[in-house]
Amino acid sequence: MSVSQIKTGAIISYISIGINLLIGLLYTPWMIRSIGKENYGLYVLATSIISLFVFDFGLGNAVTRFVSKYIAECRLDKINNFLGQIAKLYLSLDVFFLLVLTSVYFFIPDIYRELSSAEIEQFKVIYAIAACYSVISFPFIPLNGILTAYEKFRQLKLCDLFNKIFIVITMAICLLNGYGLYALVLVNAISGVITIILKLVILKQETSVYPNLKYKNNQEFREVATYSGWVTITALAQRLIFNIAPTILGMVAGSAEIALFGIASTFEAYVFTFANVLNGLFLPRVTQVTVKDENRILPLMVKVGRIQILIIGLLIIGFIAIGKDFLNLWLGNGFESAYISILFLIIPSFFYLPQLIGSNAVLAQNKVKKQAIVFSFMGLFNLVVGYFLSKMYGAIGFSVSIFMAYTIRTIGMDIIFKKDLNIDVISFFKQSFISMSPALIIATVIAVGLCFFKVDSWLLLFAKAVIITLIYICLFLAFCLNKTEKSLFIDLFRR
Repeated sequence: MSVSQIKTGAIISYISIGINLLIGLLYTPWMIRSIGKENYGLYVLATSIISLFVFDFGLGNAVTRFVSKYIAECRLDKINNFLGQIAKLYLSLDVFFLLVLTSVYFFIPDIYRELSSAEIEQFKVIYAIAACYSVISFPFIPLNGILTAYEKFRQLKLCDLFNKIFIVITMAICLLNGYGLYALVLVNAISGVITIILKLVILKQETSVYPNLKYKNNQEFREVATYSGWVTITALAQRLIFNIAPTILGMVAGSAEIALFGIASTFEAYVFTFANVLNGLFLPRVTQVTVKDENRILPLMVKVGRIQILIIGLLIIGFIAIGKDFLNLWLGNGFESAYISILFLIIPSFFYLPQLIGSNAVLAQNKVKKQAIVFSFMGLFNLVVGYFLSKMYGAIGFSVSIFMAYTIRTIGMDIIFKKDLNIDVISFFKQSFISMSPALIIATVIAVGLCFFKVDSWLLLFAKAVIITLIYICLFLAFCLNKTEKSLFIDLFRR
C-alpha cells in the first residue's frame, strides 16, 4: 500500500473540508441574497430529490473489495469480467431511474402543492437539468471504487477537490453577472460531467481496466449482491432522514421552510464532518482489535469517545451561546427559527458520534444485517412522524422528527453493541458521558446565559466565542480530563 498516496489523499481531504466550510460561511449567504430565499429552497429541493434516487447502493465498497482481491491475485481478466457485470447492473438501474425521474416530472404539481405556480415552473426546469445529469452520471459511480482499489487516492481526491473549486468559482462568476437559479444548477451538472471525464482519463492512463460486457456469472453476482445488500438497505434508510426532508416540506410547507431546513442540515453536516474525520481513521485499528482481542474494543471506544465528547460538546455548547447572533450576522433576518432546528439536529450527534468506534466494530465483525434493521426502523419512523410534524410546524417539526429518529438509532445500536459485540455500554457511559458531565452541565448553563447577551458585530461575536471556548476548556481541565488527556491537550496547544 502506498503510504505517500494515503498521506497526500488525507491532506487533500482536509483541504476539501476547509473549502466546504469556507463555502458555507462565505458563499451560501451570498447565494441566498442573490437568488432569494425561496429560490434557494427550490435549489435545495432539486438536489435532494435527485440524491433520493441516485447513489451507489453499497456497491462502491463491493467494487473496491473484489477489484482489490483480483489485483492481489494478478488476475486482470477477473477484474474486467467483474466490472463488466457491475457495468451492466448500473446501466439497468440507470434505465429504471430514467423512467422513475421522468414519471416524477409529470407529477410535480400534484406532489408539491405548497409551491406557487411560478415556483412549480421554475422547479420543473431545475429538476430537468438535475435529473438529466443524474441519468448521465449514475453509470460512472463505480469509478471511485475502482480508483480506490488501485490505490489512486491522490488522483481521486484531486478530482473531488477540482469539482468543489470549479463549482465555487463558476457559480461566483454567474452570481456576479446576475445569472439566476438555472445557471447555478447547470454549473453543478457541467462540473460533475468534467470530473467524470477526468476520472476516466486517469483510469485509462493508470490502469489496464476494460469491462467485459459479454461476461456473465450468476454465482459471482449473488456474492456481490449478498455483500452489499444490507449496506444498501442502510443507505436507503439514511435517505429517509435528510434527503427526504425537502420533498416532504415541499408537499406540506413550502419553499421558505425548505430553505430554513437547508441551512439547519448544513450545520449538522459540519458537526458530523468534524467528528467523523477522527472516527474514520480508526476502522483499520478496530478491525485488528476485533481479530486479536474483542475485550480491547471498550478501552479504545472510551478513549476515542471522550475526545469526541470534548470536541462535539464544544461545538454544540458554542452554538447555544452564539448561534442566534451568528445566524443574524451571517444570513440576516428571516432565518431566526433555523436556530431551534439546528439544535434539534446536532444534539443527537453528541450521543451517537462518540460511539462510532462501536459502529466500526459492527462493520468489522460483519453485523451489518442488524445495523440495517435498526436504520430501517429509524428511516420509516422519520418518514411517518416527519410528515405530520412538518405539516404543523414546518422545518422545526421535521427537525424534531429527526431528533427522535436519531435517538431511536442510538438506542438500537447500543443494544447491538451489548448483545452482539459484548461491549459493556453502561461502563462506556460511566467512563465517558457521566464522568464528563460536571463540566458539560456548567458550560451549558453559562452558554444559555450568554445567548441572552446580543451582539451586533463580527468582532463582538468573535469575543463571545472566545469567552465560551476558554470557559469550556478551563472547566474540562479542572473537572474532567485525566493526566493522559491533559498532556495530549497541552502538547497540542504547544504545537
